[in-house]
Amino acid sequence: MARESALYGPTQSRFARCLERREARRPDPVARSLRRRALEGLRGQVLEIGCGDGRSFEHYPASVTRVRGVEPDPIARSAAVERARVAPVPIEIVDGDAGALPAETASVDAVVSMGVLCSVEDPARALAELRRVLVPGGELRFWEHVRSANRAFRLVQRAGDALFWTRSLGGCRTTRDTEGAIRAAGFRFERLERGFHSSSLLTVTSAPYVLGVARLAP
Repeated sequence: MARESALYGPTQSRFARCLERREARRPDPVARSLRRRALEGLRGQVLEIGCGDGRSFEHYPASVTRVRGVEPDPIARSAAVERARVAPVPIEIVDGDAGALPAETASVDAVVSMGVLCSVEDPARALAELRRVLVPGGELRFWEHVRSANRAFRLVQRAGDALFWTRSLGGCRTTRDTEGAIRAAGFRFERLERGFHSSSLLTVTSAPYVLGVARLAP
């Protein structure tokens, strides 16, 4: 979501803080399940963009040898460092953003993106960076909220973004066609699930999502 992280950053509003506190008190079991499913079967070296406070770390399988979590916000990074200490795999937390990743070319087996491509300024540039750091045949694991396939609901999303959501959550746009952007960046989908989940009425415009695995096309 906001600024390639969860709900952090200089544009963070009271609304965003409210959502973050609520999630800390009562973790959403469906969201936890979606994170876990997004990471199932991962292997090798992984880079997670916009890792936020590290809420996904507990779900990395033992087959992952190392994770580098990239997060631009210092408050979120601090929380992520604490979660990394008790994660089941080695995790390093670094400063950076999706437009200029702190990683060598062709250096990771997989990139993870959860709630990030909705908020980056330039999705095409971010996806080009993901291509750069992936090894040949590397994979992108994603769980991203996206624009609805329902035209009427898209109007609700567009109105919500304009009136409240994007400003309140640091640039998050619920109307982005992230599925199309991933395909246009040269990835092919190996698994793609479309769904609808919201933890409350406050976040219903972000409920449509895509989850899956995409691999660099040969």
